[in-house]
Amino acid sequence: MRREEKVAGKPGPLPGEGRRREPLLTPHPSPLTGFYTLFHKEWLRFWKVSVQTILAPVLTALLFLLVFAHTLRGQLEVFPGVDYAAFLVPGLAMMSVLQNAFANSSSSLMQSKMTGNIVFVLLPPLSHREFFGAYLLAAVARGLVVGTGVFAVTAWFVDLRYEHPVWAIAFAAASSGVLGVLGIIAGIYSDKVDELAAFQNFIILPLTFLSGVFYSIYSLPPLWQWLSHLNPIFYMVDGFRYGFFGVSDVSPWLSLAFVGSSFFALSFFTLWLLRTGYKLRR
Repeated sequence: MRREEKVAGKPGPLPGEGRRREPLLTPHPSPLTGFYTLFHKEWLRFWKVSVQTILAPVLTALLFLLVFAHTLRGQLEVFPGVDYAAFLVPGLAMMSVLQNAFANSSSSLMQSKMTGNIVFVLLPPLSHREFFGAYLLAAVARGLVVGTGVFAVTAWFVDLRYEHPVWAIAFAAASSGVLGVLGIIAGIYSDKVDELAAFQNFIILPLTFLSGVFYSIYSLPPLWQWLSHLNPIFYMVDGFRYGFFGVSDVSPWLSLAFVGSSFFALSFFTLWLLRTGYKLRR
């Protein structure tokens, strides 16, 4: 009888042989793990205080609508056949989207730098592209959530037309991306709260209020019309409004080209800042 047949007729290991252990397999993390983790952290950052970050700007937009629409209803018709309250809603929604996209990325980076916990974002093996993408996507998400909230609330007061919804979605996404990138730049550059407040109060706020949110630029004197064409946010608001009424002050293709080129130029500059570690690694 052969040695292998001694145990219940089944072959067994020869003397001196032990069972082979399978090597432990260590799963490699997905290349998107770091990006998703940082994005999730940025999402929770504004979502957990949604009363302040979402409800408050929606309420502000509603108050603007109630005051201006009540005051100017029946006295002003910007586009033929479009009620002023309906004209106002897309502008207010886009203004809310832009301001909140900027605020999300800029305030997050500013607070991280002031408290010193930016080191916990810089130490993990995150590429500058993952860093940029996570902050940008969170800023766009907050802007779009606030914009959706504005439409959800104002829909009870205004009947809107949706002539070209794809155009509206494209401008909302691209424009919030531009302001999200600007927020990253402002957060990187600012070392103090007042420096970030200067970006918000002296650049973003005036540009949004003077971008045609409350009026058509063709109701202005010729000099102010020309100056309005130098305002990049004008193209965002005008193109977004085209998606609802099919009417705009300039060609939506021109507006989309301007917004798209601005996004790629600012993104390239921001990626360079992140790659060099400007004001982040000291």
